[in-house]
Amino acid sequence: MTNFCLLQQSVRMGHFLSFTTLLYLLVTSCSGSPPSNFILLFADDLGFGDLGCYGHPTSLTPNLDRLAADGLRFTDFYCTSPVCSPSRASLLTGRYQTRSGVYPGVFYPGSRGGLPLNETTIAEMLKPLGYATAAMGKWHLGVGENGMYLPTQQGFDHYLGVPYSHDMGPCQNLTCFPPDVKCFGNCDVGVVTIPLMHNDVIKQQPVDFLDLERAYSDFATDFITQSTSKKQPFFLYYPSHHTHYPQYAGPATAGRSRRGPFGDALLEFDSTVGNLLSALEHTGVLNNTLILFTADNGPELMRMSRGGNAGPLKCGKGTTYEGGMREPAIAYWPGTITPGVTHELASTLDIMPTIAGLAGAKLPMVQLDGVDMTDILVNHGPSKREAMMFYPTDPSEKYGLFALRLGKYKAHFYTRGAGHSETTPDQDCHIISFLKPHDPPLLFDLESDASENYPLSPLGRPDLQALLQRIGVVKEQFEASMVFGESQIGKGSDPDLEPCCTPHCTPKPSCCQCG
Repeated sequence: MTNFCLLQQSVRMGHFLSFTTLLYLLVTSCSGSPPSNFILLFADDLGFGDLGCYGHPTSLTPNLDRLAADGLRFTDFYCTSPVCSPSRASLLTGRYQTRSGVYPGVFYPGSRGGLPLNETTIAEMLKPLGYATAAMGKWHLGVGENGMYLPTQQGFDHYLGVPYSHDMGPCQNLTCFPPDVKCFGNCDVGVVTIPLMHNDVIKQQPVDFLDLERAYSDFATDFITQSTSKKQPFFLYYPSHHTHYPQYAGPATAGRSRRGPFGDALLEFDSTVGNLLSALEHTGVLNNTLILFTADNGPELMRMSRGGNAGPLKCGKGTTYEGGMREPAIAYWPGTITPGVTHELASTLDIMPTIAGLAGAKLPMVQLDGVDMTDILVNHGPSKREAMMFYPTDPSEKYGLFALRLGKYKAHFYTRGAGHSETTPDQDCHIISFLKPHDPPLLFDLESDASENYPLSPLGRPDLQALLQRIGVVKEQFEASMVFGESQIGKGSDPDLEPCCTPHCTPKPSCCQCG
């Protein structure tokens, strides 16, 4: 379908298109360009300060640095949760995790729940337009009975990956680095070993970490090649396991970075990004493909040097401080996005509406929390996003928002540390920093104090008093619009739902092995 046809379809469906999106569709339709392709890269537990292009002195990330140098690098980009599953739900649906019920915490191998099937993912949104869709890597939005929540049930034609975190199974005897360096730590015990799934079938259990990234790279290259040979537009979603604990890397990157195991794992992810770029160049669709990169939440500081770096930001994973939810983000599209840096406010929530606008896709008829970022991408223009909301790992209607950013100001209504952010010198990050309400809220100017060290006092400051009133109104309006979905994680777990390639074997879970 040409972009002219997409434009006609959007008009027939009564879509509201921004001027920038409308102009883009008109220009591309007049030039006869095929529909755009989309690649979404999602790193795991990656901090704001972990990439070379974000200032880390020893990270080796040449391909991500290339995307940043030739694309648009964000300084004020946010995920919606400081832990994995809720963040992924928001990314794929354009809705805060509280609406879909992906809370509190994360899914486990035997979780009964998952991303509800009545939620519309980016893949499902693009399918009516003829897009080929594929996902590879860490799904972490549920498996469920008979695989009912896997990617192939959520709009993806193809899937290769581990359906949850790769530490959610015994790993003490698994090899994470060549020739036979065992994984650091014990990971979870008493559950099945980590499975590698192809679509809804277990291909290997336990997974071979040394060969996993090569398998992903081959899968992605084949998908891109086959899609382009059919002249079919495509959407590829790659939620990487890197740089989540325990780090691993195959022979091609192990020992090559100056940053140790974390750096080697990050380099392996970066190398896959390089392979994707090569595939796009080889198939001639690089200039017709938007690549978006960001991460699910901040660094797991409790792992110390193996846990990532938040740069100048406060705390990390598990907290609603900046280090827990402010992420590196890059948009790359040769010929469409001019190189630069944007300080505009943006979020993972905005990716779905942006792709919808660029593809001419119909957005789902539900309450969305994202806005179209096309003007930021194409013109380095202003953001449509007025505010960013911060929910903790265990959101509730009782407490509501923990924090809210309005413009350059951020107000904390509650603060709390987290086990994920232990070991840092800042005591506010630690798990023993219990829930603390703030009335008036702690207020920070994030442009002059991104580290959230120096709260502003409203005493004698009518301007800040007026600002706090405005923040209060925005908070009240947002919370009035929020309808909490039934907690999917609250449905609990059933050991019989844990993925096992030999389901009738005994004794479980240790007998679940194949491939």
